[in-house]
Amino acid sequence: MTNPILRTILLSLLYLASGIWPSGTLYAQDTTKIVLEQADTWEFNKAIGPDIQRIIGNVILRHDTGYLYCDSAYLNDMTNTVKAYGNVHIKASDTLNLYGDSLQYNGNTKIANVWGNVRLIDNQTILTTDSLDFDRKTQIAWYDNWGKIVSDDNCLVSRYGYYYTSIKEFFFKDEVILINPDFYMRSDTLMYNTVTEIAYFYGPSSVVTTDKVDSIYCTNGWYDTQKDISRLLHGGEIYHEAQLLTGDTIYYDRVNGYGQVFNNALLLDTIQDIALTGNYGELIRKRGIGYMTDHATAMMIDNNDTLFMHGDTIKAYFDPDDDQQQIKAMFAYYKVKFFRKDLQGACDSLAFHSSDSTLYMYNGPVIWTGENQLTADTITMTIRNGELDTMVMYRSAFIISEDDTSKFNQIKGKDMIAYFAKNELYKIKVLGNSETVYFAREEDRTLIGINKLFASDMLIFVEDNDIKTITYIDKPEGSLYPENEISPYDLVLKGFNWMGDERPKTKEEIYP
Repeated sequence: MTNPILRTILLSLLYLASGIWPSGTLYAQDTTKIVLEQADTWEFNKAIGPDIQRIIGNVILRHDTGYLYCDSAYLNDMTNTVKAYGNVHIKASDTLNLYGDSLQYNGNTKIANVWGNVRLIDNQTILTTDSLDFDRKTQIAWYDNWGKIVSDDNCLVSRYGYYYTSIKEFFFKDEVILINPDFYMRSDTLMYNTVTEIAYFYGPSSVVTTDKVDSIYCTNGWYDTQKDISRLLHGGEIYHEAQLLTGDTIYYDRVNGYGQVFNNALLLDTIQDIALTGNYGELIRKRGIGYMTDHATAMMIDNNDTLFMHGDTIKAYFDPDDDQQQIKAMFAYYKVKFFRKDLQGACDSLAFHSSDSTLYMYNGPVIWTGENQLTADTITMTIRNGELDTMVMYRSAFIISEDDTSKFNQIKGKDMIAYFAKNELYKIKVLGNSETVYFAREEDRTLIGINKLFASDMLIFVEDNDIKTITYIDKPEGSLYPENEISPYDLVLKGFNWMGDERPKTKEEIYP
């Protein structure tokens, strides 16, 4: 039928003969009916069904504001349903179009079932799958047997998926994969907004950059695929080569290498075995800085023991041009304390340089090792293979050990160098203005006398935390005094300050 006027007349005669008027004619009162707008041929076939119209060629059907195009269709006016075949196309809105090989649509429920080479196109977003359901009332489309979404530079694949067309959001479940030229993302459960291009994680998820330098792991959070910005919740993790950043909440700008961590924050150098923790931290990769505050702690991890250090603020510095970004230096300042089973200390500020494995302690430093307390204006401490090797005390150097509850062995000098073996003090060099007060005892602890001497320099050997020999170099003065022949005032050298009460007995005591 090439003449549209003739076709309309013949169709009208058929309607009158059958007693059935198709929805959408001038006589239709129910506007929710599926409307036949156009077709090359139309017929009733009782063999197919008494209420079914067979429509063939350039078919156009309308339901409310949506249009259906296909090669052929079966329209059931009584049930208000249609089955369509060949080049199926639903135009749901100006931007939303659905294509497939076959379709079944219910005008009462407004649900369309499409299968065969399915494509849903919404602006620049294309969803392809084998079969898909679309609810025109809720504007939600879903599939349950794998689907692929392409949106700008992002390609997403998942076993199950829902698309909320009104808010432009996809919800994916089970084996979700997102591929971008710059990164590769996997997730158990993910929501993706096609307008903002932000991916929201609701299950175990990972993001790995194409060069495999950066990787992200989390169970909850979001990732802006346009700006490479993410916020990770519930213990997210960010890896950069040998460096790990984690915490309860993380904000991370990958392009600028900037991260903020809130609560239970951790920055770990897996090569140097140095960890920084706190309740707030920042990482600035381009400047090679990471720092922690609010219960800030640094841990220098060793197989035998770990040194725990606390300060108001702890900063780590690394080479931003080094891919592995190993910690090169670390600074702790204000009210610093540290604890290791065989070594404890305190000072106002401290620096560590990995190049020489040396700790530098400033402003009132004090070290406790074994029975000995060591103080000076400045102290440097070198660690070799996880063990204390040497300690240099500059200006006003002082070593005190408790002889009993009321008496103290004392060594004083301008500078000192202390030597350690297996973390135990065994030799001390005293350089300049050397003084000692030493309680000499028999093996059964019987007091022999009190050794009070002066010299320019001294060489002292220690065994099991007891002084075994003292060699006085250059003009020694003094002698061994009986206890009853020396004044109590002479038993205390100038500058004496015993701080045993401040010594941390456990790692928990490094915190105020």
